[in-house]
Amino acid sequence: MAVNAAAFHSLTTELAAKNVTLVAVSKTKPATDIEELYNLGQRHFGENYVQELADKQLALPPDIHWHFIGHLQSNKVKYIAPFVYLIHGVDSYKLLVEINKQAMKNNRTIQCLLQIHIAEEETKFGLNEAELDELLRNYKNDNLSNVAIKGFMGMASFTNDANQVTKEFIHLKTLFDLYKTAFNLGVLSMGMSGDYQLAVENGSNMVRIGSLLFGERNYTK
Repeated sequence: MAVNAAAFHSLTTELAAKNVTLVAVSKTKPATDIEELYNLGQRHFGENYVQELADKQLALPPDIHWHFIGHLQSNKVKYIAPFVYLIHGVDSYKLLVEINKQAMKNNRTIQCLLQIHIAEEETKFGLNEAELDELLRNYKNDNLSNVAIKGFMGMASFTNDANQVTKEFIHLKTLFDLYKTAFNLGVLSMGMSGDYQLAVENGSNMVRIGSLLFGERNYTK
């Protein structure tokens, strides 16, 4: 069986007890695998690639909540704007403005998370603290009525050092708490297959899980 049903049931029970939303990361996985997990009750799925997401959205049930969790280029927002449920990786004001523009064209409000850079690796995307503050001030002043910033997202360093990962999650939770009242934030998305338990312990209420549910990914296609 392509999907680990036992892991899914265990995970959903564990996360539901802590009021944490599970986003099943289905990138590179076929629609049949997604449908299998859908039939077990999963509704939130995360994709990294615009074309793959658009293709799957057409092929799969209409009540799926599609999360875009990859690095989103401004010129590709239009392809997911008609249906995307939540965009996780907003890392510039320019991108937020484009999402607002495309949401307006589709007569809808698109929910977004701001991606904060918390890891030691330089390669990971995200806003630093000064950029975060500036973006939120611009968002407030410009009244972008077709986007709704719902919270923050961050990825910890890829390391086995639990202390390092914990420190990074605590940093993001501190920033979240700093802004949550003023901007009515409710979502703190942090934690993946390898570190979701640490993330939840440190305040995450949305986790992005792929390999625990679907097995390792195949990038050879």
